[in-house]
Amino acid sequence: MAAAAGALLPGDGIVIAGKLYSGVALTLDTCLLPHERVHCSPSRAHGLSARTEEQLRNRMCEMIQSAGILLGLPQVAMATAQILFHRFFYCKSFVRYCAETVAMACLQLASKIEEEPRRVRDVLNVFHHLRDAAGDRCRGPMLLDDSYVSRKSDVIKAERRVLKELGFCVHVKHPHKVIVMYLQVLECEKNTRLLQMSWNYMNDSLRTDVFLRFSAETVACACIFLSARVLQIPLPDRPPWFLLFGASEEDLMEISGCVLRLYTLQCESLAALLQKVEEMRSVLDAQYNTSKLAGLVSGTETPTDGFSPASKAASPAENQKNHDSPLSRLALKNACRKITRDGRKRLSRSDERRYDRRVPSPPRRRRSRSVSSPSPGHTHSHRQRRSERERARRKPYSTHRK
Repeated sequence: MAAAAGALLPGDGIVIAGKLYSGVALTLDTCLLPHERVHCSPSRAHGLSARTEEQLRNRMCEMIQSAGILLGLPQVAMATAQILFHRFFYCKSFVRYCAETVAMACLQLASKIEEEPRRVRDVLNVFHHLRDAAGDRCRGPMLLDDSYVSRKSDVIKAERRVLKELGFCVHVKHPHKVIVMYLQVLECEKNTRLLQMSWNYMNDSLRTDVFLRFSAETVACACIFLSARVLQIPLPDRPPWFLLFGASEEDLMEISGCVLRLYTLQCESLAALLQKVEEMRSVLDAQYNTSKLAGLVSGTETPTDGFSPASKAASPAENQKNHDSPLSRLALKNACRKITRDGRKRLSRSDERRYDRRVPSPPRRRRSRSVSSPSPGHTHSHRQRRSERERARRKPYSTHRK
């Protein structure tokens, strides 16, 4: 059976008017991380340990939260920035991209998404303040020097990189309203302690990757489940209440374990974590330079390690096709306008020097200023005839009448 027009096929694309086109399906379901990619992130492929990566995600998301509070952003914008940060570093490696620069770019992008835009300068100043406060340094203002201009340019480029890697799919569904709605269904909306603790667990879970692995409804059920266990509030269990919202007990237990792990994780300082990443980056750069030098000496191509783009082989010049640019077409159009009626091209002096002078150019015809058929002895120039007409107008009417 033929597919209907405009129908999205699983692996082929879209069929429109009998023709097949490639299709792009952007839904919240496609943003969920597959289970096999959780333990094989690009950072771990570059040699970064799982513990270091987990601590980096935790500390940078905490920094995004603190910066958002100082900037006066709503909680939704900070949550969006943290989820974008997690998504990006499941596409790229911490070793190849500066985590702090990407965090600033994600916060700047999230402020635009949630219609609470902030200037790049304010974001830079806030992160500079947090960095000095964490290192017990003197809290001085950020100088507007070349380093500031370079850092600002890096943040803008990182924002474009985040958009490119995420395919401009930056929509995030948050469980803020979902938690309130579920508690209303369970008739527990008046229990402020349960509501507040569920809200707090949800904000803390943003430091982990649970929002990339599970839907917002499942995370909301896990936060309510964990809060009810801590406060010892009984919820319906015959049948279990979370089955009504499409969640399973295994998912709730896994999410609860990830959240509780945050409070027992012995996290290192951010400077120490960034130092480990810098050492790993220097090791990878040394390996790449060594393999590149070995490839140049042996005359073979340099093997790619996955972290450096392969150089494109240059195609021969005879196989390259010259495509007409708009400027060349415009020059051709202007040249055609110079063609005269008899089909010969009038060349300017610069064009004559450019072309081969051995080919004789056609003689140029000069316009004669004399009258086409003058009477003998009465040849006048154009200026003389115009002066005679002016003198004739100045004569009185009587003379013309005679």
